[in-house]
Amino acid sequence: MTRLVIHADDVGMCHGANRAYVELSHFGTITSGSVMVPCPWFSEIAEVAAGDDSLDCGIHLTLNAEKTHYRWGPVSSAGPASGLADEHGFLWRTVAEVRRNAHPDAVEEEWRAQIDRALAFGVNVTHLDAHMGSALAPEWCDRYVAVGIDYGVPVLITGSLGAYGPNRHVADSDEAQAADEAIQSAAATARAAGMPVFDAVLETDFSRAPHQPPNYQKMLDSLEENLVFCAFHPNAPGGAEIEVIEPDSFHVRTYEYELFGTDGWKEWLMDQSYELASMADLA
Repeated sequence: MTRLVIHADDVGMCHGANRAYVELSHFGTITSGSVMVPCPWFSEIAEVAAGDDSLDCGIHLTLNAEKTHYRWGPVSSAGPASGLADEHGFLWRTVAEVRRNAHPDAVEEEWRAQIDRALAFGVNVTHLDAHMGSALAPEWCDRYVAVGIDYGVPVLITGSLGAYGPNRHVADSDEAQAADEAIQSAAATARAAGMPVFDAVLETDFSRAPHQPPNYQKMLDSLEENLVFCAFHPNAPGGAEIEVIEPDSFHVRTYEYELFGTDGWKEWLMDQSYELASMADLA
């Protein structure tokens, strides 16, 4: 039987992401989520999560601020020598830029600062995962697992690079072998520490044009793996918020919110032979 974590990424990025995560968690079609601590709407969801034990809330470790005008900087006090930020003080837009510029010690310091801030707000942190897959870069993948071990929570990791859906951010074809070897080594450490290692991580298709209807049932119908993580990105519409932040792809996020909030989707999901799980369940 496939154990399936249906996850809301990018919580804390904006109010609509927070609203979608809370509503769909209570509705039963999202089993887990993770918050971007550096983002402007972090404090809203941290307050909600600290007062609601039913929410499975991890940390979406964030090293990037990829939007055009909606940007954020590091949480830690690391200076320019850390390489964490661009010339304007914002986190880099791409994972490749982080890898070229950031010092591994500074990356780990930033991760710990994000986790510590969430804990200080009273969030019961259930796991760690990575915005844009940046934590799985070979320069610090081993540290990612070590930080999870230190805080006593699992990290999202697969046994190979190919099994990790958002891998396009981590390595190009010239580096794929080195990145794969780093992930395999880190996954072995995670297994030895008793962490779950996922067979597959699926991701929202952000390339979908507005006129192209997706087929989420087909995506999940074909699963054969034992342990699968769905990195989805539901976001409530309205207020010209996500519509302005992501003018070219907001429709993908708002469609997920609308679909996952329907009785038909919930009934279909519950009729499948999956065992739905939260990250806290797996820990």
